[in-house]
Amino acid sequence: MKKNLIKKLVSLVAATTLAGSLLAGCGNNSQPADTSTQPAADTPTQTDESGAVADTAPEVEVKGTITVAASQTPHSEILAEAAKILKDQGWELQVTVFDDYVQPNNVVESEEFDANYFQHIPYLNSFNEEQGTHLVNAGGIHYEPFGIYPGTKSSLDDIADGDEIAVPNDTTNEARALLLLQDNGILTLKEGAGLTATVNDIESYNVQVKIIELAAESVKDAIPDAAFVVLNGNYALEAGLSVGQDAIAYESSDSTAAQTYVNIIAVKEGHENDEGIKALVEVLKSDAITEFINSTYDGAVVPFK
Repeated sequence: MKKNLIKKLVSLVAATTLAGSLLAGCGNNSQPADTSTQPAADTPTQTDESGAVADTAPEVEVKGTITVAASQTPHSEILAEAAKILKDQGWELQVTVFDDYVQPNNVVESEEFDANYFQHIPYLNSFNEEQGTHLVNAGGIHYEPFGIYPGTKSSLDDIADGDEIAVPNDTTNEARALLLLQDNGILTLKEGAGLTATVNDIESYNVQVKIIELAAESVKDAIPDAAFVVLNGNYALEAGLSVGQDAIAYESSDSTAAQTYVNIIAVKEGHENDEGIKALVEVLKSDAITEFINSTYDGAVVPFK
């Protein structure tokens, strides 16, 4: 009897420690799951020799820890949901939130982290070329439609000469913003500019606006001053904006840009087939996570299949 009690106490302490570690790593504010060991109403109660209720829950094989660097919204939120499923599979998911687009790649390149979740393939390729890193795509998870959002003006019909429009200044996101502005009749890009376009590729303006280039994470801060802003989906969410309800215009789901800019799990080359990475990607592409994304983000985040 004494041995059984000791065994139960050790199991309870281990489970509590694991749950606490998961919540701290993900940085979410959700309440811990109910860890009650009471049997279900239709489950026969088993007792040991002393008459005490025996612990009949199957033990989960501990497989290891997966460390991921991520943007706050929606990436860390999606990972927090995935962590619940991975826990049942024996994996502990530890997530650290970064507020820039550089350090998440650096910490994966240095192998301080197993993976990151914040970027699309064009940005990854550009980063590798510019920084000499060796990061690869381990799986596409979702895309976030780019949108034009109101600033000091609420309709493109009111756009006028001299109006300022804030866009991201990194190469791939700036091109995406300019293509969306072109699709909405504000400017015309040089032929062939495509997904590498910058302000230098603007051939003409249909309205003499001023394009203000800002770091992607700072574009939302220009909302009180610019006539309009063109935002990445995750930064729109951080600003409390919805593609479905707030965007004046946004990329269609079948557009080249939307399909090109799929957000991925990125790892250092050679780790894309690691057991933990494969488990992470499989869970993130599961029906459960697809349902979570669709029910949470009002079209601002779209699962990639």
